[in-house]
Amino acid sequence: MAETDKKKKTVPAIKVSQWLKDWDQVQFSPADHRRKPEPHFYIFSLPASEMRSLCGISRRSTSKVQARAADMGIQREHDRERSDEIGRYVEFGYPWSTLSEAKRKTEEFHDLRKPGWLPTSIVINIIPQGEARRGTVLSASDAVSIEHSAGMAKLVLPYDDWSRNWKPGSVPPFEVIDGQHRLWAFGEGADADFELPVVAFYGLDVSWQAYLFWTINIKPKRINPSLAFDLYPLLRGEDWLDRAEGHPVYRETRAQELTEALWSHPSSPWYDRINMLGERQTAGVTQAAWIRSLMATFVKPWQGRGSKIGGLFGSRMSNDNEVLGWSRAQQAAFLIYAWSEFRSAVLDASEEWAQQLSTIAIRDDNVGSKEGADARFYGQYSLIATDQGVRGFLHVLNDICFYLAPKLDLRSWRPDNSAAASDVNAVALALTSYKKHSSAKTVTAISRALASFDWRTSSVPDMDAETRRRKLVFRGGSGYKEIRVQLLEHIAKEDSDLGRAALRVQREVAK
Repeated sequence: MAETDKKKKTVPAIKVSQWLKDWDQVQFSPADHRRKPEPHFYIFSLPASEMRSLCGISRRSTSKVQARAADMGIQREHDRERSDEIGRYVEFGYPWSTLSEAKRKTEEFHDLRKPGWLPTSIVINIIPQGEARRGTVLSASDAVSIEHSAGMAKLVLPYDDWSRNWKPGSVPPFEVIDGQHRLWAFGEGADADFELPVVAFYGLDVSWQAYLFWTINIKPKRINPSLAFDLYPLLRGEDWLDRAEGHPVYRETRAQELTEALWSHPSSPWYDRINMLGERQTAGVTQAAWIRSLMATFVKPWQGRGSKIGGLFGSRMSNDNEVLGWSRAQQAAFLIYAWSEFRSAVLDASEEWAQQLSTIAIRDDNVGSKEGADARFYGQYSLIATDQGVRGFLHVLNDICFYLAPKLDLRSWRPDNSAAASDVNAVALALTSYKKHSSAKTVTAISRALASFDWRTSSVPDMDAETRRRKLVFRGGSGYKEIRVQLLEHIAKEDSDLGRAALRVQREVAK
């Protein structure tokens, strides 16, 4: 907290020494705006409103079409909307901050409100007295000095008692290196007790400021999305999971929980076969890809006008306005049952593609016939074990079941247990119950129909050129749409109720 002496307001700070002897060998150059920096920086806190009044921003601009090395600004243009959203986040946290204004005003979403902490430091440079910015010299009356005593430090501010009316007469003594949008989220009426942590350099030349901005914002590798999704179980609360439609965070959380169930339940064909942390050396489709596929299929929100094919777990049914009221354990059991039926059908398939993949596995890996058959489903040449294959199966299963939902009477399946998808016993009970439901026969029929599709990838050895070209269309982002279309066309060829349903779905999807 800030404290006040009789002359100037002072703020206690922690002096952090960071310098290695080897750094003395770095080529420092005042002429290139890279003079040797101080071997330490400071950490302190100030109320957000007070901090904002002390800060200036050096922004980059292309308005004068000047050489980029001649532009001494390091900040991007201020995004007012971003600061506004941060302001809403501070008020009541995430995901409330991303809701529309109309939703924020209703009591319906009050359960989403959470603390909007900003624990990440604003990074600034303290401008020494006498230095100029944009042609104006920082005057002594506006400068911030630093005093050291007994291993501690304190900042001496340019006033004895801050008020909202205070403004520098020359140049603001602080310049923001990182955190402008957080800082500018606080307007005139900001809470005077809300403090921001600050990391402050003193007299840091502009080239080093640009270097810091780059290392903070651009250089770090973004967190692996599968690892990020893997943290969702630590964030779970019932209010985050009970609504499938609406804000994306609920659909992401539900999709993550279903992915975890497919990975962790012993009855699942994907038991311990999903790359949960997105590690490069680990086989299997990543957790992030599974979540994206589930969000694009089963937990897709109701689309309203246009296509009537929504997500079976995340939208209103096609012929009425009610949401399918399955528990999370039911949803997990449904997916496990469908994938299990599909795997059994693939392992029993007699088509040429299936025989070839089994033969390659046995020949190359010297495995038994059972493991050779497994290569049809899990092997390196099986499209089923790819991002596009997973998405394709989920798409068609969801499409047809969503379209036939009223006929399948899915709401009549009501197991007693309503536990989470991560509850192994609840999922097991729901799985046993679903096998007795009439709709299970349709799911089995869909799985068997899809098993006769040619699931080979384009990388299968000795594949003829024409077939390889046809398989290449499944690669990349466009492959999701293509495999969905081809799988529906494949089922639509059948002279059966299922084939006719696939044909109608195909026409609906094409709208």
